[in-house]
Amino acid sequence: MKLVVQRVRQASCVVDEQTTGAIDQGYMVLVGFGLNDDEAIARRMAEKLSKLRIFDDEDGKINRSIYDVKGKILSISQFTLLADCKKGNRPSFTDALKGEEAKHLYDCFNQYLRDLDLEVEEGIFGANMQISLVNDGPVTILLNSEELW
Repeated sequence: MKLVVQRVRQASCVVDEQTTGAIDQGYMVLVGFGLNDDEAIARRMAEKLSKLRIFDDEDGKINRSIYDVKGKILSISQFTLLADCKKGNRPSFTDALKGEEAKHLYDCFNQYLRDLDLEVEEGIFGANMQISLVNDGPVTILLNSEELW
């Protein structure tokens, strides 16, 4: 499982000219699942994300959590995070979890975040989404479940 976490001042997702999710301060998170991912990994990644301390404290140091700033999360499914670009110029997505299995884990991940008392807005799984954001800092963190445990 891979996450791209961007600290944002605001972010939104639009599908077919309708806003499906929008937040002010918090995280815009791109979420991708691989073939070996399961609910336990999704839960652990939600816990890791909830504990990140990437907001500035009163001294300007990155030391505060999303809870400390009462931030929200905009969660966007993105299978292209699992792209393999080692050979040729056309990415391969054979390592990305497909269809209903990936949607199930995406739904689980978002629910785990809510269970951790975080407010979560979402994109629409599998849709063509237009994402807008103002990255704050900029601060962008990459989390890969294979590298964390």
